[in-house]
Amino acid sequence: MLPFNNDIEACLEKLHSGGLILYPTDTVWGIGCDATDPVAVDKIYKLKQRSDSKAMIVLVADERDILKYVTQPELQVFDYIKGVSRPTTVIYEGAVELAENLLAEDGSVAIRICEDDFCRNLIKRFRKPIVSTSANISGYPSPACFKDIEPAIINGVDYVVNHRQDDTEYKKPSSIIKWEKNGTLTIIRP
Repeated sequence: MLPFNNDIEACLEKLHSGGLILYPTDTVWGIGCDATDPVAVDKIYKLKQRSDSKAMIVLVADERDILKYVTQPELQVFDYIKGVSRPTTVIYEGAVELAENLLAEDGSVAIRICEDDFCRNLIKRFRKPIVSTSANISGYPSPACFKDIEPAIINGVDYVVNHRQDDTEYKKPSSIIKWEKNGTLTIIRP
């Protein structure tokens, strides 16, 4: 049994019922929900006090998941991602099967293949992508570790993961890139 199996089971229960979770990712702690559920996505916007015109990141477990939720992925981006050491989120055009209020105005979506064991297990067991947005009120800094998360966020979710709460290692948000149709790479956040 995995050391975080109880957390996975509790998260699955909340995700299946439209709830919000607070969980560690391969970058910063995130607020998550079912990325296909517009009502759950709206709860995150309200908790973060964030405009729903700002898109959020979606986590998936592997490349195959991207092919399911994006109509025209540039396959070259997979080679690029394999060559970088930092977690990288890619903005893809033509998002499908995801909550509309999760997408950017142009219909694009930011997706990251998550390498973290906890997240990969959770996503694979849930069998859907999970939203990942930093665990802070909009406009405030992203917390570097669990102890920096504001009580309003902790109290505003339906389940707080116990796994890695004691970690004090400073984590940075992912880099964000956009792979253009013409094959050029635009760096949004280094």
